[in-house]
Amino acid sequence: MPITEVEKIWMDGELVPWHEAKVHVLSHALHYGSGVFEGIRAYETSRGPAVWHLDEHVKRLYRSAKLYHMEIPYSPEALVQATKDVIRANGLNACYIRPLVIRGYGEMGVNPLNAPVNVVIAVWPWGAYLGEDALERGVRIKISSWRRNGQNSLPSAAKATGQYINSVLAKVESLKAGYDEAIMLNEQGSITDGSGENVFVVRSGVLTTPPIQAGCLDGITRSTVMRIARDLGYEVGEENLVRTDLYNADEAFFTGTAAEITPIREVDDRVVGEGHRGPVTKELQGAFFAATKGETDRYQSWLTYVND
Repeated sequence: MPITEVEKIWMDGELVPWHEAKVHVLSHALHYGSGVFEGIRAYETSRGPAVWHLDEHVKRLYRSAKLYHMEIPYSPEALVQATKDVIRANGLNACYIRPLVIRGYGEMGVNPLNAPVNVVIAVWPWGAYLGEDALERGVRIKISSWRRNGQNSLPSAAKATGQYINSVLAKVESLKAGYDEAIMLNEQGSITDGSGENVFVVRSGVLTTPPIQAGCLDGITRSTVMRIARDLGYEVGEENLVRTDLYNADEAFFTGTAAEITPIREVDDRVVGEGHRGPVTKELQGAFFAATKGETDRYQSWLTYVND
């Protein structure tokens, strides 16, 4: 989806004009993918904009940086405050938030340890990642021919920039074949996730999602949906899944910061369930979006209000 420009970006401790937020063409991250990032959303509420799971996203950013031996030159508290500042500076009631930590200009070669570390937080308005109509109608997906990176090749526990070239291959393959999104398998043939989303199947009222050990990202929305589903009385399990588990599901859906909760209506030209959003998915969406708007008391701790 195209980016909608706003006024300011937070960059290395300062709010700078959008078009002045630049890096050198010889920055290490541009050549070797040496960066880590997060995807976060802020939602409009009756108390103004509120960032969804901000503290958890910041913690995961630091975990990703640790795996790649990157020392972030700001405290987590400073990045939380910077996120609030850049949202306020741009006057946004709801937005997508992209914190990015990269190895910058000054060193070349595979050894990254002497390269400087730069930190950016950008925000912009961004709707449903897979399309507004997809939240009800669902998406068509295919099993990608590209396998997910092995855990001992690139750690799925890190949300690192260079790792996502693997997802780009799967996404482009699915789009060129006429689908909306891809599902990736690991080398053992078990389902991991989509190109940028976790995946759930529903069968006989039971929700199942692949375990982290399969190679999927430890998604924050994934954990949120598991909690909400259990609070609603559903049984939720983590098990290795194969492609036929998707074909034969009563319902299936993606979860993610960008995708939120998006139903899957078709996999490899096989209709899933009734071919549209099912009742379990619809109930979970209702509970999820109520929580993001600050309408559910039990989930208030998941929101960081920008104007507080």
